[in-house]
Formats: sequence, C-alpha cells, structure tokens
Amino acid sequence: MQFLVDHFFELTITGLALGSVYALVALGYTMVYGVLQLINFAHSEVFMYGTFAVAWTFTLFGATASTSTAGIIGLLIVALFAAMATSAGVALLVERTAYRPLLSRGAPKLVALISAIGASFALSEAMGLRDRITGFVGLDGPLRDYVSGARDNQSLPVSLDPAPVVTIGDYTVTTIDTLVIVSALLMMIGLDQFVRRSRMGRGMRAVAQDPESAALMGVDSQRVVRVTFLLGGLMAGAAATLYMIRIGTTRFDAGFILGVKAFTAAVLGGIGNLRGALLGGLVLGVAENWGSAIVGTQWKDVVAFTLLVVILLFRPTGLLGESLGKARA
Repeated sequence: MQFLVDHFFELTITGLALGSVYALVALGYTMVYGVLQLINFAHSEVFMYGTFAVAWTFTLFGATASTSTAGIIGLLIVALFAAMATSAGVALLVERTAYRPLLSRGAPKLVALISAIGASFALSEAMGLRDRITGFVGLDGPLRDYVSGARDNQSLPVSLDPAPVVTIGDYTVTTIDTLVIVSALLMMIGLDQFVRRSRMGRGMRAVAQDPESAALMGVDSQRVVRVTFLLGGLMAGAAATLYMIRIGTTRFDAGFILGVKAFTAAVLGGIGNLRGALLGGLVLGVAENWGSAIVGTQWKDVVAFTLLVVILLFRPTGLLGESLGKARA
C-alpha cells in the first residue's frame, strides 16, 4: 500500500496510457457485438498484425539508432497509416471468411463464434510460421528481415526516448504518455461522433436495434457489417501504433493477453457501448497498476479479472449499459 501512496500519480498516469490502448482495441469488440450480437475473438490478431506493420515500416525504410527525431516522427506517421490499413484489411478478411458465409446461411451464432476462434488461431500461427510459409514459396531470402525469428520478439529498430512535459506530484508526464492518452481520446470522440451523426452511423444503430426493420427501411445490412469491421480494424491499427510507441516490442501471440484485456474492458464498460469501451479501458488500466502496487505485479491479471467479476455482480450490464442500438443521435 505504501508503494501506491508514494507513486500514486505515476501509477495512475501510466495506467491511463495502458488503458487507452485497451480502449481502442475494445472498440472493435464492442462495435461488432453491438451490430451482430457476436464476439469477434479474432480481433486480437487484427491488433497484432498492426503491431508488425509498425515494426516492418521502420525496417523497410532502414531506420536505425542514428535516425533523426524528425525522421522518426515521419516514420511514425507512415507506420500509423500502414498499421491502420493492415489491421483494417485483416478485419475485413475475417469478416469475409469467418462470418459472412455463415451469416448468409443463417448459421447459429455459436457456429460463428467458433469460426472466429478458429480464425484467431489461424492468423496467429500464420504470423508465427511466416518463415516456413515464405520458405515454401522461395521468398525467405528476399524477405529475411521480415520473416526471420518468426516466433521471437520483434522490436522497433529505433529507441523512442520520451521527453518531459509536465510534473504532476511525484511523476513527470512524458511526451509518450501525452501522445497515447490524447490520441486515444481524440479517436474515440471522432468514432463516437461518426456513429451518432453520420448516415452510416445511423444505419449501424438501426441494424443494431432491429435488423429486420432496418432492412425494410432500405439499410444495406451487409454493408453496415463490413463498415463495422473496417472501423474496428482502423481503431485496432491505431492502438497497435500507440502500443509500439510505448512498449516497442511485439510477437506472433502478442494479441492474446491484450485482446482478453480489451474484451474485459469492453464488458466492464458495457459491451455494445462505445463510450463504455473507453471508460472500461481506462478503469482497467488504472486498476491494474494500483492493484499491482498493492499485491505485486505477478497478480496484475488477477486484479483485472477480479475487478470485472465484482462489477458484473453488482451491475451485469457494465458501467455504461446503453447498447449501440439505443445510442442517442
């Protein structure tokens, strides 16, 4: 407890930064659930592919430890677009292969859920076996920088050194802390306004509330589903970029634990609620840090899931139980 008191502001701010990443990934879970009433368990791999897109962008442009600050900033911008495009593409691939054929045939939701779990393992192992896959087609030589050590950690070839911004209590907030938190908030606000005010957003809310009535009113539900996966993938790509800025390392199974935490954040805030995903992510990130300070870092995951169970016992719909279909315009 004394460690928490002595490092309160540090634990809180770093928890908010970590929670911001959880929140952006949680948006993908909550949007798909809001529209389809299904959990896309392959979304964690959508995020993971985005992290590799960031690392490979730096490798492609030959970034090294001597790269200038301006060069690193430019590469981060390019990496952001690359990660968002990659994650969006993987999300659309999941929708096309794991969901659309089943939904078009009226398959039970349980079948679609199992299909998503299978897609999750397939995507993860494809990344973990990329050296063998490229070797099979004879491209392991030209792509050596991207496929070697397929099951090892992949790190950014540059070091992102944070600069101090402002001191709060015992902790000096850095540029990375500020960038992660502010970026997540801005993207969340942008997505929330898109869903609430745009024509496509109204279509998404209509399908989430009553698919049959929405179809009678001329809403193309298949297009709505594709856009939902696309937006979730874009947010996951942005989260992947922020994750690599802060953590700097990824691997083929990096999405598993973080994906479970993001799903926990979505349920914690209220599955199907965009603002709930943000709140759940921030609460989870801070609670993990505070709990780790009290009971030890080895209990970090236990603290997160215990918090989820306690909140759901008293409020089963999560902190903000309003669903996407009931969101106000």
